[in-house]
Amino acid sequence: MSMYVRLAEGRYLASEHTQGPWDPATQHMGPVTALIVHELARAAPRPGLELSRLVVDVFAPVPVAELEIATEVARDGKRVQCLTASVSSGGREYARASAWRIRELREAGTPATPVPGPPAPVPPHGGGTGAQARSWLGSGFGYGRALDWRFVAGGPMELGPATVWGRLTIPLVEGEEMTPLERLAVFADSGNGVSFALDFATHVFVNVDLTISLFRSPAGEWICMDAETVIGPSGRGLTRSTLYDETGQVGTATQTLFVAPR
Repeated sequence: MSMYVRLAEGRYLASEHTQGPWDPATQHMGPVTALIVHELARAAPRPGLELSRLVVDVFAPVPVAELEIATEVARDGKRVQCLTASVSSGGREYARASAWRIRELREAGTPATPVPGPPAPVPPHGGGTGAQARSWLGSGFGYGRALDWRFVAGGPMELGPATVWGRLTIPLVEGEEMTPLERLAVFADSGNGVSFALDFATHVFVNVDLTISLFRSPAGEWICMDAETVIGPSGRGLTRSTLYDETGQVGTATQTLFVAPR
């Protein structure tokens, strides 16, 4: 049981565990984003260069089907490296990504500024909004069932900002190890879904992009998201999420939203 099965180099078959909330035939962008990170890690890796920024532009809903991910190096420098990735299925491109790797200074490092710790520890299993989340997501879409959701503030059926811990409970790619960065990527696209500002039953609010910016690499299985969504007067919205691991803040994620009545 996994989100994807590798078919060949750069080719994967998506499972039902990638399904999004809008249509069971299309994927949530969290798994797709994590798969992009998975493939980018195989593209011209260099010791000391760490992924620090990822931008994913979504051209159309990605089908639950066979995917092909093509990567290339756009710029290869001593201190920074820019990569690109394209996600296609059946000859059609569905998403395109660009990523920056930045050199980490381990021996003569720059001084770090203080950053906040996580808003709260990972809540215990069972009870409260955690039970509501498992009930709501467990009866819904594949991606929702594939994660363990632990809400600290807000909830899966509440409008407004939310703070939630999440952990992927199945492998991303069958038989392949999952990294903390992939765990963050599979969760970061959920900011819009956990902090929605309009009723899910009456409105569509879909992100057309995702930007993840990191000032340090995440660690561990659990990722925390402190998310808030604002809706403008003309059918556009913006979700801003602060991202944490169990040690503290690691970066941010933003999503630009298309908003419309159902």
